[in-house]
Amino acid sequence: MITPELLTQLAAAAQIDPLASAMRQLFPELHFSECSTDDVSPCHQPVLGIDGYDLYLIAGASGHCLSLTSDLASATGVLLATRVDDE
Repeated sequence: MITPELLTQLAAAAQIDPLASAMRQLFPELHFSECSTDDVSPCHQPVLGIDGYDLYLIAGASGHCLSLTSDLASATGVLLATRVDDE
């Protein structure tokens, strides 16, 4: 579960070092993945945007298939998606 307070902490940490490996060290209880925003289906909306990145919530990292969710209570991790400029 990710609380609003934890989401604020995640955003602050991601602004310092948005790599999943760095985030795993700071928040070992959560799952982190990274990709670019063009790899995320447009049917999913980020839970938060920071400079150059959109954060999406991941559910199912505890042994089930991973999926994106907007539900903080079921979230077990964060997808850090690098924003891609349209060319």
